[in-house]
Amino acid sequence: MKTLGDTLKCAREEKDLILRKVAAEVDIDQSLISKFEKNERKPTMEQIIRLAKFYGLSESELIINWYSEKIAEELKYTESTSEILKVAEEKINYYKAQENGK
Repeated sequence: MKTLGDTLKCAREEKDLILRKVAAEVDIDQSLISKFEKNERKPTMEQIIRLAKFYGLSESELIINWYSEKIAEELKYTESTSEILKVAEEKINYYKAQENGK
């Protein structure tokens, strides 16, 4: 399974780009991009979108990867993760239904 950092690093290397060039094009500090690629820091949603557009990657897939890593990091030492995720999904559906009912 590829991490978000792996995906970003592979995309850069496939285009044969150096960090400095990517940083200049997407207006994100070079050291931050390096940390994203090493999974030492997580990009913001805005940064994810900029990187997806620049590399020609699926915005949707990167966002899914980004959210799933945030959730996995939060729950990795928790008991009953499957149950937590099931209840969370039910709550999301409930909240959406409430919003649609307004």
